[in-house]
Amino acid sequence: MLPLIVLAALVAVPVLACFFLRINAALVFLSLCVGDVLVRFVGSDAVSVVSGASTSAMATGSTVRLILLLAPAVLTMLFMVRSVKAPMRLVNILPALGAGFLTALLAVPQLAPSLSQQIITSSTWGQFQNLQAAIVAASTLVCMLFLWSQRPKNHENKHGKHAKL
Repeated sequence: MLPLIVLAALVAVPVLACFFLRINAALVFLSLCVGDVLVRFVGSDAVSVVSGASTSAMATGSTVRLILLLAPAVLTMLFMVRSVKAPMRLVNILPALGAGFLTALLAVPQLAPSLSQQIITSSTWGQFQNLQAAIVAASTLVCMLFLWSQRPKNHENKHGKHAKL
């Protein structure tokens, strides 16, 4: 039961936060991608530095990797509160779902080994893994479309005049 609750929370927290706080979920999604890059390229060095000062290296390693993964997204959420205008709030649900699913896909392997193993061995995680490529591809497309739709309109060119640089 605990693995399902953790998995549901990993998906639901970003979705609910983005919806109710009107946070641009596409930026949260991209911040999770940045966090994954940090884990891949900085994670082992950061774990080495922190574990040198700590006695519980295994718990510290998963904690450091989880912090590296989630810190960019959490900071983006803090700085982007009310960045989505009210009419776009419902459209923002789609990138928010993508951010929630990506959070679960990236965070579960970084959790404490015992909890991570419980989740990974569940049948729900197996189904989740089977849909991983579709989730990431669809979420990326939706997030990029959402970002592109937010492009500022240049009203100066309305009558065929060129914009001044």
